[in-house]
Amino acid sequence: MRNRLPRLRLTRRTLLILALALVAAGLGLYLWLFADLPSIDRLQAGLALPSTRIYDRQGRLLYEILPPEGGRNVALPLDQIPQHCRDATIATEDANFYSHPGVDVVGIARAVWINLRGGEVIAGGSTITQQVARNLLLDPQQRAERTLTRKLKEAILALRLQSAYSKDDVLALYLNQSYFGNLAYGIEGAARAYFGKSAPELSLAECAMLAGVLQAPSVYDPLANPDAARQRQDDVLGLMERYGTISSDQALSARNETLQFAAAPFPIEAPHFVMAVIKQLERDYPQAFYGGGLEVTTTVDLDWQRAAQRIVQRQLDYLNQPGDGRQAANARNAALVALDPYTGQVLTMLGSPDYFDESIDGAVNAALALRQPGSALKPFTYALAFDPAQPDPWTAATMILDVETPFVTQRLESYTPANFALVEHGPVLARDALASSLNIPAVITLAHVGVPALIDLLNQAGVTTLATNPNLDLAVTLGGGEVRLLDLTAAYGIFPNGGTRVQPVFLLRVADRAGNVLYQWGPGAAGSPVIDSRVAYLITNILSDDNARILGFGRNSMLNIGRPAAAKTGTTTNFRDNWIVGYTPNLVAGVWVGNADNTPMVDVTGVSGAAPIWNAFMREALLGQPEVPFQEPTGFTRLEVCALSGLLPTPDCPRRRLELFIDGTQPTQTDNLYQRFTIDTATGLLADDSTPPDRRIQRVYTVLPQEARDWGIRNGILPPPTGALVQQPDAAQGLRLLEPDPYTIFRLSPLLPFDAQRIKLAVGAPPGTQSVTYYMDGAALGTVERAPWDLWWSLTPGTHELSAQAVLADGTTQSTDPLPFSVNSFAEPDSHTEDGG
Repeated sequence: MRNRLPRLRLTRRTLLILALALVAAGLGLYLWLFADLPSIDRLQAGLALPSTRIYDRQGRLLYEILPPEGGRNVALPLDQIPQHCRDATIATEDANFYSHPGVDVVGIARAVWINLRGGEVIAGGSTITQQVARNLLLDPQQRAERTLTRKLKEAILALRLQSAYSKDDVLALYLNQSYFGNLAYGIEGAARAYFGKSAPELSLAECAMLAGVLQAPSVYDPLANPDAARQRQDDVLGLMERYGTISSDQALSARNETLQFAAAPFPIEAPHFVMAVIKQLERDYPQAFYGGGLEVTTTVDLDWQRAAQRIVQRQLDYLNQPGDGRQAANARNAALVALDPYTGQVLTMLGSPDYFDESIDGAVNAALALRQPGSALKPFTYALAFDPAQPDPWTAATMILDVETPFVTQRLESYTPANFALVEHGPVLARDALASSLNIPAVITLAHVGVPALIDLLNQAGVTTLATNPNLDLAVTLGGGEVRLLDLTAAYGIFPNGGTRVQPVFLLRVADRAGNVLYQWGPGAAGSPVIDSRVAYLITNILSDDNARILGFGRNSMLNIGRPAAAKTGTTTNFRDNWIVGYTPNLVAGVWVGNADNTPMVDVTGVSGAAPIWNAFMREALLGQPEVPFQEPTGFTRLEVCALSGLLPTPDCPRRRLELFIDGTQPTQTDNLYQRFTIDTATGLLADDSTPPDRRIQRVYTVLPQEARDWGIRNGILPPPTGALVQQPDAAQGLRLLEPDPYTIFRLSPLLPFDAQRIKLAVGAPPGTQSVTYYMDGAALGTVERAPWDLWWSLTPGTHELSAQAVLADGTTQSTDPLPFSVNSFAEPDSHTEDGG
């Protein structure tokens, strides 16, 4: 009995301690999770949208987010929301929505486990009910937390919410208050923002697209990231099919449906620009944006923006409604970006002529869309070649042969570029080649500097999209990649500003509703240098040279705006895109014309499509401003050169020009294209010892490099008489095969005699060549002992390697590398073939 009393006292004391501990734990748990929980009576207050106002640089209102009852963001009863939209949302966000009590126990357990391991709670498992509780009952700061506490509070609120509201009520709340991006709150706002229609009119494909947007509006925005949005839509349709809400046929039909993007009209200025600003605000100031709203002053100039829209629409009307018998151009869309080349401030961004026009996918921002730029990348190619830090820099007077020139791609295919009008110009100087946008010289220049160097330079200048494409080849300088108009326009800023990269800027000032300044633009540190300031000026000097543009554009083209300005156009294959980017010392503007669905236009080039828009916009934007010349930096020399070769002129050079050279790059060699020979007037041949003095005359001939010999003959430039001892302009080059092109595939024709199907084998031979022997697959074909060193060969089916060897006057020899090509019989058709003959 004595022993039982102490044990009884101990048991009572233990129970008391445990009871107190449980009370304390309960009180702690209450204080931790329940004490500051908001009441679900606050649900309607959470439906109020933040009020954000966006202004242009002069304080004029561009857009104000409207309250739910004041515009497109209206709430709909659930029975007016299409069943497909409800099913798509449930399949994507919460497949067990109608069967759970409002929380996902597995998801919460996962969050607890992550918290116990010390990690950030990023794995959600949030049900639709939890998301409604979080978005409508928690404050912005609590919503931003990724903690176990927030997760548990969210779950408790979801349970309370589910006990007070039906499942249909919760789903309606979710679909009416969720943010879909582009200032669209709720399914009605999303339907109007993306498709220009009311939610009850949405199709299955459209519902699946919007359900996909919900997870990450900035990532899956179909107006800005159409490929990602399409992939997400495909995922949503797959989930709906898995859960049995649609059939496989319905899913396939929805995947194949072509969506038309447009917004229902609502009061907004510069809509594409405003949407781009909103995305930045969502990213940089999410708590203030979703919480109390913001007052935002942007960089755009509303007057210039309105001018751009008016000018673009006028030009498209002119192209599509010709009154002079021309065919309609089928050019339905255009975009324009203008910015300050020193600060990067975006002064104009027009993404399409009409944001609300569904027929042209007007809500898609073409200023941010990926499109092929045509020749607009050529200035960057030449900038690399002109770099004085290179071992052998080119100059504006470097001679380039604008004649048919074959190249080998990285896929070991023959590639022979052609000029836009299929006209070759023979020897041209780099100045004329760039200013007149000649294709063949541009590819020759890129082959000289290398594709990786061009991609790297563009990446440094702000055109980053090409760096992710591993398949780019020499055609990239002619537009064989995809870029954004905004990026390319900003990249052109390196030319007027002396070679420094500029980052596009949208915002001047951001303040919250209490007046606290969150951001104020100010001149920062200078951007990173991309190219030598002298190279930047040299490119500008060329692109503003009206005389150098004559070959490509004639005089007084649309590239002239009546004041110092430089410009470069671009046109892609089949007229799907055309461009112009041009600048004055203080303004750079880019224009794209085409169709959002990538259908081709009819004979619309950069000069006829985009250039008139650029010309009119630049003239109107700069009206009343003083003309400002481009400032030439120190470190240049002006020197007279022969206009054909770019070398120092001799007395025989008939045309000369004054050229601009970066110090140290000016030529020291005299011209070697114009050469003097003594001719016998009676025979027209070279005079010899027997020719009397009265029959001897001096005649100057144009001696072209061997690659341009055929072009010269076609254009009436006759070579010196046979036997003339000429100084070869290409003496620095060794023996090289000129024909056939490497990796060409020839095809025998059944319609011609076999013996008649031959190809010419040709070489460029160095001075002093005595003979040239051709070898096919290692076996000698024949030897030629006089210029022009050609040999004809009958096509034989198979894969072949051609090489040649030259014997020089001093007894030494030179050999070429093997040149591969193949010949198919008529039983072996191939898509990349040439007929022999």
